Amino acid sequence: MNRPLKILGIAGSLRKKSYNRAALRAAQQLMPESAIIETFELDGIPPFNEDDLVANPPPIVTEFKTRIRAADAILFVSPEYNYSIPGVLKNAIDWASRPHGHSAWTGKPVGVMGAATGALGTARMQYHLRQCFVFLNMYPLNLPEVMITHSAQRFDEQGNLVDEPTRDIMRKFLQALVLWTRQVEHGKQIQA
Repeated sequence: MNRPLKILGIAGSLRKKSYNRAALRAAQQLMPESAIIETFELDGIPPFNEDDLVANPPPIVTEFKTRIRAADAILFVSPEYNYSIPGVLKNAIDWASRPHGHSAWTGKPVGVMGAATGALGTARMQYHLRQCFVFLNMYPLNLPEVMITHSAQRFDEQGNLVDEPTRDIMRKFLQALVLWTRQVEHGKQIQA
């Protein structure tokens, strides 16, 4: 039997009661038994400053890059701010992609989900984030897409995902992410 996959879950919101943090918790509960989701909190990552990159990298950034490298895949769960990627998430992505030639993201399978109170459910953010994956040399799962719309109606006051159709698509997404990660791993083994 294959070892369980380790997926690093990253919420693109710092809000403690964020629907995206709640969606990440739901993903941990709905994950197939063949994988686990560990999380990393972006709180405390300073603004990206290339001057600090080599001589004095912040310890939290060093830990973040170590956790990314140890993961089999990445799962971003993020809101959409101003039609795009939240600054805190983009900042973390930039830290982990540098210095040039030493990106922690290279070759990682990646999935994206998002929750929003509006009708588009983070569609624009997800497509902007996918543009970053090209330069980062990550392998995104294309389908199914999980864009949780009208999230206030899909989560209860404790942050539990109570909407069964959303839980169902999230299960399918997580199963597909596990399968995709295994396929990417298999392809890397063949190339080696």
